[in-house]
Amino acid sequence: MSYIEKHLYLSPATTMFSKACEYGIRATIYVAVQSLEGKRASLKSIAAEIESPVAFTAKILQDLVRKGLMQSVMGPTGGFEMDQQKLDSMKLSQIVDAIDGDSIYKGCGLGMKQCDESKPCPVHDKFAKVRADLREMLESTNLLGLATELETGSTFLKR
Repeated sequence: MSYIEKHLYLSPATTMFSKACEYGIRATIYVAVQSLEGKRASLKSIAAEIESPVAFTAKILQDLVRKGLMQSVMGPTGGFEMDQQKLDSMKLSQIVDAIDGDSIYKGCGLGMKQCDESKPCPVHDKFAKVRADLREMLESTNLLGLATELETGSTFLKR
């Protein structure tokens, strides 16, 4: 594999999600862990844990609440929580869809306006495989597994 092919093939995977989606995934995992421990997570604790600006985090969480992926409880003991029973069935793809929609599965890997099988860009076929693999990973990864890995210390949300 040439230098260009290697970097064009590998780099889209690191930038496929919008910044809002990256923070949304991290926030959802954090809230899931807190929910497993019977706690609600405050906006400030979520923003601090995922290293995101508070105002930006608030907008992301509002979208996730609106889409039914988590609940918001008002008041002095309020915060964000998730139904523990649903964590096993909630997939990463639902979080991505709630924030970025399905655009991650469409479009050109090089950002060209027109790119398809009949007139492909230089990375069209390779990028199609990356997207297919990504879709499989997102649709097969549940939130409970990610929260459990975080809770046991085998994964991390910040460095």
